[in-house]
Amino acid sequence: MILLKALWGRIWPYIAAVGVVLAGLLAVRQSGKSAARTEAAAKINEQAAQARKEQRDVENEIASLDDDAVDRRLDEWVRRK
Repeated sequence: MILLKALWGRIWPYIAAVGVVLAGLLAVRQSGKSAARTEAAAKINEQAAQARKEQRDVENEIASLDDDAVDRRLDEWVRRK
């Protein structure tokens, strides 16, 4: 029993050090995941803003055309039999 107490007294600091290192690694990993999520969300928002701008530009261009001009533009995209 005394031997186990002596052994535990010698091993305890190493176990604590390993625990601190593992906690540090976990914190760094979580920080990296959070940064990656934030970066991905920013990229998605940027792409969505660009898509909305393109949509607005196309809608404005189509709204300014008369029916014949719209029909001619559709001929480029639609096959007619």
